[in-house]
Amino acid sequence: MTEALNELGTVIESKRPDEVVSWEVSYDELTVTIRAVDLPVFMEFLKTDRNCRFTTLVDITAVDWPSREERFDMVYHFLSMYQNHRIRVKCAVSEGEMVPSITGVYKAADWFEREVFDMFGIIFKGHPDLRRLLTDYGFRGHPLRKDFPTTGYTELRYDEVEKRVVYEPVSLVQEYRQFDFMSPWEGADYILPGDEKADGKGGEAKG
Repeated sequence: MTEALNELGTVIESKRPDEVVSWEVSYDELTVTIRAVDLPVFMEFLKTDRNCRFTTLVDITAVDWPSREERFDMVYHFLSMYQNHRIRVKCAVSEGEMVPSITGVYKAADWFEREVFDMFGIIFKGHPDLRRLLTDYGFRGHPLRKDFPTTGYTELRYDEVEKRVVYEPVSLVQEYRQFDFMSPWEGADYILPGDEKADGKGGEAKG
């Protein structure tokens, strides 16, 4: 399998040298990195070229790298049932950069791109109906960004007086915000290796 994927990677690079930034085979999977601007034309090539024929779009997602200049990686997974191959296509995207939609090549990209927009805030240029998919219309933020708070910004509840669902800002007591990241075994009558709450004499853990 690895040999066949290496051959495929070589063929793709030779046919699309201006679009392929790099490629590698790792863990029996072929990953090709391209520029975001080349997405539609490269996807058309993957779908129609006789050596590829990746006619099935399996998934579209993203990865958030908050400290990187090009903050996001767009990630696309395809299957060729004709060649019995799978391929992963990646491209780096800066925050605020619009990514070309591939809905014109793969209709299945519609809801995948909407999900990425909803979860990461990445905008797809040319998408026919780019709306939130998993969150509500008034939802604030994008939950799969790594700087999104685990508590969110708003909470909802059913108000018995008003007889409707109401949205309110998240309100946490200060005690809830104080996290203890040390050993969960604190207070036990024995010390586990690496327990930083040991008293330094090999005695009991501090309570």
